[in-house]
Amino acid sequence: MLTIRLSFVSPNTKIISYSCFLINIDYPTLPRMIAKAFSALPLGYQGRLIEVEGDTSRGLPAFNIVGMANKTIEESKDRVRSALHNSLFNFPDKKVTVNLAPADLHKDGAYLDLPIALVVMVLSNQLLQTDINHKLFVGELSLDGQLRPVKGIINIVEAAKHAGITEVYLPQANLSQASLVSGIKLFGVTNLKSLFLHLKGETKITNPKIVVKNTKTGISTTLLNHIHGQPQAKRALTIAIAGRHNILISGPPGAGKTMLAKAALNLLPDLSNDEKIAITKIHSLSGITQDVVHHRPFRNPHHTASPISLIGGGPLASPGEISLAHFGVLFLDELPEYSRNVLESLRQPLEDKQISISRVGRKTTYPADFMLIATMNPCPCGFAGSDRECTCTPHQLLSYAKKLSGPLLDRIDITIDVAKVENIDLLKPSSDSSAEHDAAKSKIAIATKNQSARYQKPGFYNSSLPSSQINKQLHLSPAAQKLLAHASKSLDLSARAYFKTIKVAGTIADLESSPQVTDAHLSEALQYRKK
Repeated sequence: MLTIRLSFVSPNTKIISYSCFLINIDYPTLPRMIAKAFSALPLGYQGRLIEVEGDTSRGLPAFNIVGMANKTIEESKDRVRSALHNSLFNFPDKKVTVNLAPADLHKDGAYLDLPIALVVMVLSNQLLQTDINHKLFVGELSLDGQLRPVKGIINIVEAAKHAGITEVYLPQANLSQASLVSGIKLFGVTNLKSLFLHLKGETKITNPKIVVKNTKTGISTTLLNHIHGQPQAKRALTIAIAGRHNILISGPPGAGKTMLAKAALNLLPDLSNDEKIAITKIHSLSGITQDVVHHRPFRNPHHTASPISLIGGGPLASPGEISLAHFGVLFLDELPEYSRNVLESLRQPLEDKQISISRVGRKTTYPADFMLIATMNPCPCGFAGSDRECTCTPHQLLSYAKKLSGPLLDRIDITIDVAKVENIDLLKPSSDSSAEHDAAKSKIAIATKNQSARYQKPGFYNSSLPSSQINKQLHLSPAAQKLLAHASKSLDLSARAYFKTIKVAGTIADLESSPQVTDAHLSEALQYRKK
């Protein structure tokens, strides 16, 4: 007990004192409620599990989110509050604190709107903790409680599967992509109210029938028979696709270089299920959130593209064009027009088939197993070596040639020069028969089958064969070995060019189902080296 004496001066200047007593009253401590829901975020090419924890306490009503959340997640407070009210749910009139664990991981995006809303509903006794246990929730909430799709849904579902979670609740628009991951139960949610009724056992969520949509990531209608002439270039392109070799096509304007590149997409083998998942996964991270990619990508970045747009990066270490071309084609038209920095950034991924991006507090590795098809003019004006006079100065020719470094050219397996097609020949109708195109595709299928049988690994091509395995996997005839030794000295081949020549010769042998690489195969492969 505490005694307090109060004194004041009355109007007649007398001091009057009063005493009062303050009695301490011990109020009973109210039980604290903690709620928890699981979610996940895409982190580079992987996914990371996130625990969303909620707590209420006495004090002025407030809603706080902690745990290294960026501006987008901070704005979840307003989205969640409005979504709950507009779905006819209550928001607790208390101090609510939500923690996103692990706290040392930077979190970005609107992925956690749904689990945050569910945690608030548990804190306000509208849901029980047991209703959301052993489940994973992800999705962006609109102000009326509808669920919007999110990026990187395959990463999220894979993270849930690896953590042993058997049920994932996600936006219905993401269901098609998420269904590529097997062995986990998915529920496509349209709004907060329907999810509540499902969790309480009132009305079960029924997934709609998934409609397969062929997302166009570069579908071309150009066939080999649409291209006038250029038999040698068509042969070189067939070899390049059969072994997934990088190819550079050089020639004057109008020779059909771009059409050859576009025809390549229709010669590539169909996607396997694993390749389909990998491509869709990368494209989902870049913003294609609803459809499954059924065709090999054909990426054609403009020559003004920056190194970051090509190899990936930015604040979130996002995938670039070389990763978006994974298991497909990266087409660089007029190669010397790209900046030298951009071209040199290709050297490492061309060799390693992946790209590692390092940013402050984050390092991400994306796959980049693409086939490079590049074109170029013989000079800036395009007419060097043709029947038309070249107007380039010696300085211009030298500067043009220096744009492509030796190490970069060394990583290109096949180089082919194409001549201009006479204008009179352009008026001839292209063949309506696809026999030429079908024949090339049939040969490619045979070569692909031979490589799969040799390496016991579907989707593995000669271009990816390590140098240490060449002598074991590709058998050169004595005549071929003799020719290679002579050519290596006379052409002054680098070690990389030496091995790449053998790989191209191996692909030519695979097109003919030859058990060994002969001198004829090697002789043709040597024709495709840059002089």
